[in-house]
Amino acid sequence: MTIRSILACAFGAALCAPLLLLAATPVPRLPDGHPDLNGVWENGGGIDFVQPQKGPNGSICVRECGPGPGPARTAPDRPHYRAEVQARVAELKDKQVQFDPVLRCKPPGVPRIGPPDKIVQTSREVVFLYEDVSGPFYRVVPLDPKVRRNDDSESYLGDAQGHWEGDTLVVETRNFNDDTWLTDDGSIHTTALRVTERLQRVGNRIHYSAVADDPAVLAEPWKLRPRMLTLTGVEYGEPAPCIEQDMPLMQDGSYHTNPR
Repeated sequence: MTIRSILACAFGAALCAPLLLLAATPVPRLPDGHPDLNGVWENGGGIDFVQPQKGPNGSICVRECGPGPGPARTAPDRPHYRAEVQARVAELKDKQVQFDPVLRCKPPGVPRIGPPDKIVQTSREVVFLYEDVSGPFYRVVPLDPKVRRNDDSESYLGDAQGHWEGDTLVVETRNFNDDTWLTDDGSIHTTALRVTERLQRVGNRIHYSAVADDPAVLAEPWKLRPRMLTLTGVEYGEPAPCIEQDMPLMQDGSYHTNPR
C-alpha cells in the first residue's frame, strides 16, 4: 500500500476496503512459479504533469501559473551531483531546449524512460515495450546470466540482465553510452552508470523502483521516486514515431520548468 493509501485508511475504514481487496488478489504465476508480469500497464507516464489553468478572462496558462486547484505538486525528483560537475549540470539545465537529447528524438536512456508500458515474459527473458515522447522503444532482459549480446558496445538503453529475488524481478543494466540524461534538467551521467530496477507484482499492480549509481558524477546513488503500475485491459498499439520538426522554429531557448 502507498503512503497515501495508508493515510486514507487512517481516516476511514471504508476507504481501505478496495485497497485491501486489491492486495488480497492472488498473484498469477507462470509454470516456472514466478509471478506473471505479462500485460499492458498504466504507469503514470506521459505528460500528465502539464496542468493548464484557465484564468478569469478565459486565457489559458500552461507554466508558472501559481497555485492551482487540486493537490499540491511534489518537488521534481532530481539526482545530486559532485561539486566539480554541478556547473556543467546547471549550464545544461539552463540550455535544456538546445541540448536535451530527447527533444531531438534520441532514445531517453535508463532510468529516464521509466517503467514499461507493456511486459512480455517467458521463463528465458522479459521484454519491456515503451511508448515514449521520443518514439517507441524496447528492452530485452535475459534471465539466464550466460546469455549476452554478441555486440558488447555501449548503447542508449544499455545491457540489461535480470534475475529473481523471491517474487521481485531485479533488472541490472550497464554498458550505457553517455548521450542520454538520467532525467530532465541536464542530469548527465558517464559510461560508468549502473541502474538497478525492481518490479514486484501485488494483485493487479506492480511496484516499480529504480536506483542509478554513477560515482564519477553523482554525490550519492539516486533513488527515483517509486512508481505504481496498474494492469489494464487495453491492448498495446503501435506507438507514433518521433519526427522532430519544431527546433528550427524555436523562438525561446531559455529554461522551461518541468515539474515531473
